Amino acid sequence: MPLHIHPTAVVAATAVLGDGCSVGPHAVIDAEVVLGPGCVVGPGAHVTGHTVLGARNRIHAGAVIGDAPQDFKYAGQPTRLRIGDDNVFREHVTVHRSNRLDEDTVVGSGNFLMAGSHVGHNCHIGDHNILANGALLAGHVTLADRAFISGNCLVHQFCRIGRLAMMQGGSAISKDLPPFAVARGDNGMCGLNVVGLRRAGFGSAERLALRRLYHHLFRSPGRRRELVESARALFDSPACLALIGFVEASRRGICTDTGRVAGGAETTEADGPA
Repeated sequence: MPLHIHPTAVVAATAVLGDGCSVGPHAVIDAEVVLGPGCVVGPGAHVTGHTVLGARNRIHAGAVIGDAPQDFKYAGQPTRLRIGDDNVFREHVTVHRSNRLDEDTVVGSGNFLMAGSHVGHNCHIGDHNILANGALLAGHVTLADRAFISGNCLVHQFCRIGRLAMMQGGSAISKDLPPFAVARGDNGMCGLNVVGLRRAGFGSAERLALRRLYHHLFRSPGRRRELVESARALFDSPACLALIGFVEASRRGICTDTGRVAGGAETTEADGPA
């Protein structure tokens, strides 16, 4: 398929554009960029640095993909950003390349980054995640698969967010958010992402086991290490073991369950009937 490059676009002679790529007016594609087949770069977007994109990515107006990391330690090295297939980067999204040569910033496939969201240097983003408008991931964040980061959420550097986790709008974390959990407020969580689990095909028995495990780990008295050890003897499904392993591997600590809202009523908004 032919390329479609607007006459006002600036495309470096050494940039590599795959079949069927489209570059809109006033967009800039710099020298070391590789665009896979079928990529679309919108008006005024800038793709720069040692940045490689797979197939069928869509970059909307004003987005900046692959610029230098916002890190005082960065000294101009040719660091890299690697992006998979079928991602959408909406207006004014920013994704920065890494701050060192031995580690890339990585974005997987099928992600949807809404307007104004940011992925910092050395982040590792999995597949099929959603970052809503204004969501900000600081450097070195690890985001697994199928998580939902709501609008104006803040994630501190080096945090991990597990598979199918969700952050409620405006929440902020500087600790790890486990798989399947819902973040609320500052470093709080309020149960399981039951809707996400259902949509992902988790049956009622699997959801019930995860709910019981959640209560065991986060709403039971005792030290976290002891609760993790006892959980291994009580829960053996793959999803439960993934949740236990995530908690066990945490270095930053785990977000704290809010447990009950004001007045003593148990939180049910996210952690509804399984």
